Amino acid sequence: MSDYLVIVESPAKAKTIERYLGKKYKVKASMGHIRDLPRSQMGVNVEENYEPKYITIRGKGPVLKDLKTAAKKAKKVFLAADPDREGEAIAWHLAHSLDVDVNSDCRVVFNEITKDAIKESFKHPRPINMDLVDAQQARRVLDRLVGYNISPLFWKKVKKGLSAGRVQSVAVRLIIDRENEIKKFIPEEYWSIEGDFKKNKERFQASFYGLNDKKAKLSNKDDVDSIMNKLNGDTFLVESVEKKERKRNPALPFTTSSLQQEAARKLNFRAKKTMMLAQQLYEGIAIGKEGTVGLITYMRTDSTRISEVAQKETAEYIEAKFGKDFLKYSNQKEKKQTNAQDAHEAIRPTSTLRNPDSVKAYLSRDQYRLYKLIWDRFVASQMAPAVMDTMAVTLKNGEVYFRANGSKIKFPGFMKVYVEGTDDQQEEKENMLPELVVGDKVNAEKLVPKQHFTQPPPRYTEARLVKTLEELGIGRPSTYAPTLDTIQKRGYVALDNKRFVPTELGEIVHEIMMEFFPEVIDVEFTAKMENELDEIEEGKIKWVSIIDEFYRDFEKNLKKAEKEMQEVEIKDEYAGEDCENCGNPMVIKMGRFGKFMACSNFPDCRNTKPIVKEIGVKCPKCKEGNIIERKSKKKRIFYGCDRYPSCDFVSWDKPLERPCPKCSGVLVEKKLKKGIQVQCTECDYKEKHVQ
Repeated sequence: MSDYLVIVESPAKAKTIERYLGKKYKVKASMGHIRDLPRSQMGVNVEENYEPKYITIRGKGPVLKDLKTAAKKAKKVFLAADPDREGEAIAWHLAHSLDVDVNSDCRVVFNEITKDAIKESFKHPRPINMDLVDAQQARRVLDRLVGYNISPLFWKKVKKGLSAGRVQSVAVRLIIDRENEIKKFIPEEYWSIEGDFKKNKERFQASFYGLNDKKAKLSNKDDVDSIMNKLNGDTFLVESVEKKERKRNPALPFTTSSLQQEAARKLNFRAKKTMMLAQQLYEGIAIGKEGTVGLITYMRTDSTRISEVAQKETAEYIEAKFGKDFLKYSNQKEKKQTNAQDAHEAIRPTSTLRNPDSVKAYLSRDQYRLYKLIWDRFVASQMAPAVMDTMAVTLKNGEVYFRANGSKIKFPGFMKVYVEGTDDQQEEKENMLPELVVGDKVNAEKLVPKQHFTQPPPRYTEARLVKTLEELGIGRPSTYAPTLDTIQKRGYVALDNKRFVPTELGEIVHEIMMEFFPEVIDVEFTAKMENELDEIEEGKIKWVSIIDEFYRDFEKNLKKAEKEMQEVEIKDEYAGEDCENCGNPMVIKMGRFGKFMACSNFPDCRNTKPIVKEIGVKCPKCKEGNIIERKSKKKRIFYGCDRYPSCDFVSWDKPLERPCPKCSGVLVEKKLKKGIQVQCTECDYKEKHVQ
């Protein structure tokens, strides 16, 4: 018989912790929540202070029975769920079900699953924090009141299976607002003049700046012609040379949001995948003789704080690996985000000494890539700034001025390990200028006018949407991934070239929400609600008062919607072909895994088939079939002949209709990290890639 029972959420976590605690401790898993609101009814008594009605989750009966048996045999029960609101609520539900006194020292929290952290946490057990529980309970009740009141209306008036949630509705609104901005955008013409210059044998580039050292805008071809006519020959005088030393600081360690953004940019991971892999790294991986060990700290956090122990260990590693010059300056200060709860540390490796290469053999490819990203970012964050030598040169020809900027790395600092990615620009590269002094003369070998047009704001990628939600104060670390997943599963948005576009269904639901429930999708209102949930956690306000303040106005809007909302008919879109079984037209339907074709004579005819997307290219192999877009089991797009299996042509890259001008082979569009490269599959022909 074990003296102590410890309850965590997952079996992987239980296995790791039990090994650290020894024989006196039995560690079991609750498999997440064991109680929740019922799925078949509202489960919130609006008349009795919004009292929630909790029941044992279906299927959790045997788990609860096993935990009760183990709890009766143990001298003491410790509840060790995750160190956040959700974890505190799980612990509270367990305490209620197992007759554990919530005011006793039954709650144990730790930020990392390592031997030292686990043993230290068990020296400082505490009572369950009811403010944290209330904050989670308020969110759950609030979301239930919104979802279980609005969703039935949508089922009745629009389509069955629809839902409306607070955070997901705001996310859809942001995507639709951005799409409307793009539709309304009117491009403006502008021009630039790019020059290739030469001093002796050294070449460099400079761009038109203005007239008489004042910046001038080139709006059209006439402006360009006017500037070109003002030039007096090809010789330019070096008017000014400005040299500076610039410091570039490393990025801060990862929060949940920044991890999801960077994993999307650098690893092409969806937010859901990033969090799944991070959970595995946190809960523990078997590392040879070392056994199962948690490789990273808790992955749901909005803090960039780092413990002194971790800082010291990392400083020693950096000094030994790179030298003293690469150590972070002691007076460097980190900014704390204004709405950060700062409950626990940033996401970091549990030990810097466990570098990615030392554990690579024990990790899957994706686990390794994410661990390396976290390790690199954290180590770089503790290193010295990079030092850049910059040079700005002004060139003069009469009253026409050109400017050139160059930079080179004087001291790499943190860049030796890691450089943060960006959504829109390429990573910083060195751009060397020749040694120039005032009075030097240089020759313009070529001046090329270029026409440009202003671009509309970009559609949201997952990374950009997560960043925007965080900046607006919408949702919290644990909500980003499930929110993005939900709006796609419901069919409100779709991904086109990894960017969100609203669907017709999403726009219909959004219009209804705007008309009848404007506060639910109001960005400021939702951010204010998040702040109030934080205040509940801090014990400043009571959760019932927040729910009541919201529900009084919400109930009025609900009654109005029930009376005034018109039924919306979403007509089936005809697929342009007839059913081969019964001859009736085929229509396009939205299913769990996207759009498909179905017979309009359903349920008498149940014929369905996938939608075939032709790309307008003849098969280069059989010359008879057409190339169509397909999806693999893992939802990755590839291209194949529609005569399969008679013709087995397949390609991951999109084939083009025109042949290679060099060898008449097949040209394909190859997707790069920054744009598309057209290249031949049979020779070395390549075209300049498009951004």
